[in-house]
Amino acid sequence: MAITGASGARYGVRLVEQLSNCGWNVDLIVTGAGAINLDLECGMKPEELSEINGVTLHSNANLAAKPASGSAKYDAYILCPASGTTIGKVASGISDNLATRSALVAIKERRKLILVPRETPMSTPHLEAMARMSSWGVVILPANPGFYHAPTTIEELVDFVVARILDQLDVEHELGNRWTGEEVSQD
Repeated sequence: MAITGASGARYGVRLVEQLSNCGWNVDLIVTGAGAINLDLECGMKPEELSEINGVTLHSNANLAAKPASGSAKYDAYILCPASGTTIGKVASGISDNLATRSALVAIKERRKLILVPRETPMSTPHLEAMARMSSWGVVILPANPGFYHAPTTIEELVDFVVARILDQLDVEHELGNRWTGEEVSQD
């Protein structure tokens, strides 16, 4: 998993916490711009995330790290949040750092790759890149929280998006309420 330079580091932090709580091991990459947003938005350093149970922090400059290899077994790779620059690089096949290399390894190995773009508005090149990657089987899951569950806190909005990511990974969770169809009466 990588936290890149788009605003929305809280999504990445919450996802790491939830995956750890569910017993998953997380190989974490935080890009330089991701570290800036992690500090600005969460008051954290990447090393603090590595203190969470099951989390291993890798240097984004280390192209020899485990996530860079197709022979290393992973269930999925997630870019959360995914910056436009990272999206553009992955769509163009540029693997100049561990975050992009790991995404391209996921694609070549036909593993689940989830991109969580947060930037808005989205530029045409980034939209086209996401459409192309979607046609390759990449899950594009924008950080767009819903409101039908009547959230009252920022945490509930963050959890809404993180719950959708966990659903994509088939991870059982108790973040929020699931829609039942009985929320609206049909009189």
